[in-house]
Amino acid sequence: MKNLDTIAAAIHTEFEIVNARRDAALGQSRELIRHCAELIRAVHHHRWPDVETQLVSLHAAADRLRESVAGYPALEYTGYTQDAFKEYAEAILTYALVRGDGELPTPGSLRVLPETYLNGLCEAASELRRHILDLLGAGQMDEAARLLEAMDTIYTLLFSFGYPDAITGGLRHRVDQLRGVLERTRGDVSASLRQERLLAAMRGFESRLGLEGEQ
Repeated sequence: MKNLDTIAAAIHTEFEIVNARRDAALGQSRELIRHCAELIRAVHHHRWPDVETQLVSLHAAADRLRESVAGYPALEYTGYTQDAFKEYAEAILTYALVRGDGELPTPGSLRVLPETYLNGLCEAASELRRHILDLLGAGQMDEAARLLEAMDTIYTLLFSFGYPDAITGGLRHRVDQLRGVLERTRGDVSASLRQERLLAAMRGFESRLGLEGEQ
Protein backbone atom coordinates (compact mmCIF):
# COMPACT_ATOMS: atom_id res chain seq x y z
CA MET A 1 0.00 0.00 0.00
CA LYS A 2 2.97 2.31 0.39
CA ASN A 3 3.09 3.04 -3.33
CA LEU A 4 -0.66 3.54 -3.84
CA ASP A 5 -0.40 7.32 -3.73
CA THR A 6 2.39 7.20 -6.32
CA ILE A 7 0.29 4.98 -8.58
CA ALA A 8 -2.72 7.27 -8.23
CA ALA A 9 -0.63 10.37 -8.95
CA ALA A 10 0.76 8.81 -12.13
CA ILE A 11 -2.74 7.89 -13.28
CA HIS A 12 -4.01 11.40 -12.51
CA THR A 13 -1.21 12.83 -14.64
CA GLU A 14 -2.04 10.50 -17.54
CA PHE A 15 -5.76 11.28 -17.29
CA GLU A 16 -5.05 15.03 -17.31
CA ILE A 17 -3.12 14.62 -20.54
CA VAL A 18 -5.82 12.48 -22.13
CA ASN A 19 -8.54 14.87 -21.00
CA ALA A 20 -6.70 17.83 -22.54
CA ARG A 21 -6.27 15.87 -25.77
CA ARG A 22 -9.96 14.97 -25.69
CA ASP A 23 -11.02 18.60 -25.33
CA ALA A 24 -8.78 19.55 -28.24
CA ALA A 25 -10.07 16.68 -30.38
CA LEU A 26 -13.70 17.63 -29.75
CA GLY A 27 -13.09 21.16 -30.96
CA GLN A 28 -11.06 20.01 -33.93
CA SER A 29 -13.67 17.43 -34.95
CA ARG A 30 -16.30 20.17 -35.02
CA GLU A 31 -13.95 22.37 -37.04
CA LEU A 32 -13.32 19.56 -39.52
CA ILE A 33 -17.04 18.92 -39.96
CA ARG A 34 -17.60 22.64 -40.59
CA HIS A 35 -14.96 22.67 -43.32
CA CYS A 36 -16.58 19.57 -44.86
CA ALA A 37 -19.95 21.31 -45.09
CA GLU A 38 -18.35 24.38 -46.67
CA LEU A 39 -16.55 22.26 -49.26
CA ILE A 40 -19.71 20.37 -50.25
CA ARG A 41 -21.63 23.65 -50.49
CA ALA A 42 -18.98 25.11 -52.79
CA VAL A 43 -19.01 21.96 -54.95
CA HIS A 44 -22.79 22.09 -55.37
CA HIS A 45 -22.57 25.73 -56.48
CA HIS A 46 -19.62 25.02 -58.81
CA ARG A 47 -17.47 27.62 -57.04
CA TRP A 48 -14.26 25.87 -58.06
CA PRO A 49 -11.81 28.54 -56.82
CA ASP A 50 -13.51 28.34 -53.40
CA VAL A 51 -13.33 24.56 -53.60
CA GLU A 52 -9.57 24.65 -54.04
CA THR A 53 -9.23 26.94 -51.03
CA GLN A 54 -11.54 24.77 -48.95
CA LEU A 55 -9.58 21.64 -49.85
CA VAL A 56 -6.43 23.13 -48.34
CA SER A 57 -8.29 24.10 -45.15
CA LEU A 58 -10.00 20.72 -45.00
CA HIS A 59 -6.79 18.70 -45.22
CA ALA A 60 -5.14 20.94 -42.63
CA ALA A 61 -8.07 20.48 -40.23
CA ALA A 62 -7.91 16.69 -40.69
CA ASP A 63 -4.18 16.74 -39.92
CA ARG A 64 -4.75 18.74 -36.72
CA LEU A 65 -7.31 16.22 -35.53
CA ARG A 66 -4.98 13.32 -36.31
CA GLU A 67 -2.19 14.96 -34.31
CA SER A 68 -4.47 15.45 -31.30
CA VAL A 69 -5.52 11.81 -31.11
CA ALA A 70 -2.24 10.22 -32.21
CA GLY A 71 -1.07 7.64 -29.70
CA TYR A 72 -4.40 7.59 -27.85
CA PRO A 73 -6.58 4.79 -29.30
CA ALA A 74 -9.45 5.63 -26.94
CA LEU A 75 -9.66 9.03 -28.64
CA GLU A 76 -8.72 7.99 -32.17
CA TYR A 77 -11.39 5.31 -32.49
CA THR A 78 -14.14 7.01 -30.53
CA GLY A 79 -17.39 8.08 -32.14
CA TYR A 80 -16.86 11.81 -32.58
CA THR A 81 -13.41 11.35 -34.12
CA GLN A 82 -14.52 8.74 -36.65
CA ASP A 83 -17.69 10.72 -37.41
CA ALA A 84 -15.52 13.70 -38.31
CA PHE A 85 -13.29 11.56 -40.53
CA LYS A 86 -16.42 10.07 -42.14
CA GLU A 87 -17.55 13.60 -42.99
CA TYR A 88 -14.05 14.28 -44.31
CA ALA A 89 -14.21 11.24 -46.60
CA GLU A 90 -17.72 12.20 -47.71
CA ALA A 91 -16.66 15.73 -48.67
CA ILE A 92 -13.58 14.65 -50.61
CA LEU A 93 -15.45 11.84 -52.37
CA THR A 94 -18.39 14.10 -53.24
CA TYR A 95 -15.96 16.50 -54.87
CA ALA A 96 -14.25 13.67 -56.79
CA LEU A 97 -17.55 12.19 -57.97
CA VAL A 98 -18.94 15.51 -59.17
CA ARG A 99 -15.76 16.41 -61.03
CA GLY A 100 -15.60 12.89 -62.51
CA ASP A 101 -12.20 13.50 -64.05
CA GLY A 102 -10.04 10.91 -62.35
CA GLU A 103 -9.81 8.02 -59.93
CA LEU A 104 -11.38 8.22 -56.50
CA PRO A 105 -9.06 8.79 -53.53
CA THR A 106 -8.37 5.63 -51.53
CA PRO A 107 -8.73 5.04 -47.78
CA GLY A 108 -4.94 5.08 -47.63
CA SER A 109 -4.60 8.42 -49.39
CA LEU A 110 -7.22 9.94 -47.08
CA ARG A 111 -5.67 8.21 -44.04
CA VAL A 112 -9.03 6.95 -42.77
CA LEU A 113 -10.17 3.51 -41.63
CA PRO A 114 -11.76 1.26 -44.29
CA GLU A 115 -15.12 1.30 -42.52
CA THR A 116 -14.99 5.07 -42.15
CA TYR A 117 -14.22 5.38 -45.86
CA LEU A 118 -17.14 3.15 -46.88
CA ASN A 119 -19.59 5.09 -44.72
CA GLY A 120 -18.28 8.35 -46.17
CA LEU A 121 -18.62 6.93 -49.70
CA CYS A 122 -22.21 5.95 -48.96
CA GLU A 123 -23.08 9.45 -47.78
CA ALA A 124 -21.27 10.99 -50.75
CA ALA A 125 -23.48 8.93 -53.06
CA SER A 126 -26.57 10.19 -51.24
CA GLU A 127 -25.22 13.75 -51.51
CA LEU A 128 -25.22 13.38 -55.29
CA ARG A 129 -29.03 13.51 -55.30
CA ARG A 130 -28.98 17.23 -54.55
CA HIS A 131 -26.52 17.82 -57.38
CA ILE A 132 -28.53 15.70 -59.81
CA LEU A 133 -31.73 17.65 -59.06
CA ASP A 134 -29.89 20.90 -59.78
CA LEU A 135 -28.63 19.45 -63.07
CA LEU A 136 -32.14 18.37 -64.05
CA GLY A 137 -33.40 21.87 -63.35
CA ALA A 138 -30.68 23.24 -65.62
CA GLY A 139 -31.48 20.74 -68.37
CA GLN A 140 -28.09 18.99 -68.11
CA MET A 141 -29.47 15.52 -68.64
CA ASP A 142 -26.25 13.79 -69.66
CA GLU A 143 -24.40 14.89 -66.53
CA ALA A 144 -27.37 13.95 -64.35
CA ALA A 145 -27.41 10.49 -65.94
CA ARG A 146 -23.67 10.11 -65.30
CA LEU A 147 -24.02 10.86 -61.61
CA LEU A 148 -27.07 8.60 -61.32
CA GLU A 149 -24.98 5.78 -62.77
CA ALA A 150 -22.28 6.55 -60.21
CA MET A 151 -24.85 6.36 -57.41
CA ASP A 152 -26.08 3.00 -58.67
CA THR A 153 -22.54 1.63 -58.98
CA ILE A 154 -21.68 2.72 -55.44
CA TYR A 155 -24.88 1.23 -54.05
CA THR A 156 -24.19 -2.12 -55.73
CA LEU A 157 -20.64 -2.10 -54.40
CA LEU A 158 -21.61 -1.20 -50.84
CA PHE A 159 -24.39 -3.78 -50.78
CA SER A 160 -21.73 -6.47 -51.19
CA PHE A 161 -20.22 -5.61 -47.78
CA GLY A 162 -22.59 -7.79 -45.80
CA TYR A 163 -20.50 -7.89 -42.66
CA PRO A 164 -21.69 -7.22 -39.09
CA ASP A 165 -22.09 -3.59 -38.06
CA ALA A 166 -19.30 -4.01 -35.53
CA ILE A 167 -16.93 -4.39 -38.47
CA THR A 168 -18.47 -1.91 -40.93
CA GLY A 169 -19.39 0.83 -38.48
CA GLY A 170 -23.12 0.64 -39.12
CA LEU A 171 -22.80 0.63 -42.92
CA ARG A 172 -25.87 -1.54 -43.50
CA HIS A 173 -28.28 1.12 -42.24
CA ARG A 174 -26.70 3.80 -44.43
CA VAL A 175 -26.85 1.51 -47.47
CA ASP A 176 -30.56 0.95 -46.82
CA GLN A 177 -31.04 4.72 -46.75
CA LEU A 178 -29.02 5.09 -49.94
CA ARG A 179 -31.33 2.62 -51.69
CA GLY A 180 -34.30 4.88 -51.00
CA VAL A 181 -32.40 7.95 -52.18
CA LEU A 182 -31.32 6.11 -55.32
CA GLU A 183 -34.85 4.99 -56.15
CA ARG A 184 -36.26 8.50 -55.74
CA THR A 185 -33.47 9.99 -57.83
CA ARG A 186 -33.89 7.40 -60.57
CA GLY A 187 -37.58 8.29 -60.68
CA ASP A 188 -36.78 11.99 -60.95
CA VAL A 189 -34.29 11.43 -63.76
CA SER A 190 -36.71 9.16 -65.64
CA ALA A 191 -39.50 11.72 -65.33
CA SER A 192 -37.22 14.48 -66.59
CA LEU A 193 -36.11 12.36 -69.53
CA ARG A 194 -39.72 11.63 -70.46
CA GLN A 195 -40.53 15.32 -70.22
CA GLU A 196 -37.51 16.21 -72.34
CA ARG A 197 -38.53 13.70 -75.02
CA LEU A 198 -42.10 15.00 -74.98
CA LEU A 199 -40.94 18.59 -75.38
CA ALA A 200 -38.63 17.55 -78.22
CA ALA A 201 -41.50 15.75 -79.94
CA MET A 202 -43.77 18.80 -79.52
CA ARG A 203 -41.09 21.10 -80.93
CA GLY A 204 -40.68 18.77 -83.88
CA PHE A 205 -44.44 18.70 -84.44
CA GLU A 206 -44.68 22.49 -84.23
CA SER A 207 -41.78 22.79 -86.65
CA ARG A 208 -43.52 20.52 -89.16
CA LEU A 209 -46.71 22.51 -88.83
CA GLY A 210 -44.76 25.67 -89.55
CA LEU A 211 -43.22 24.17 -92.65
CA GLU A 212 -46.58 22.96 -93.89
CA GLY A 213 -48.04 26.40 -93.34
CA GLU A 214 -45.35 27.99 -95.43
CA GLN A 215 -46.06 25.59 -98.29
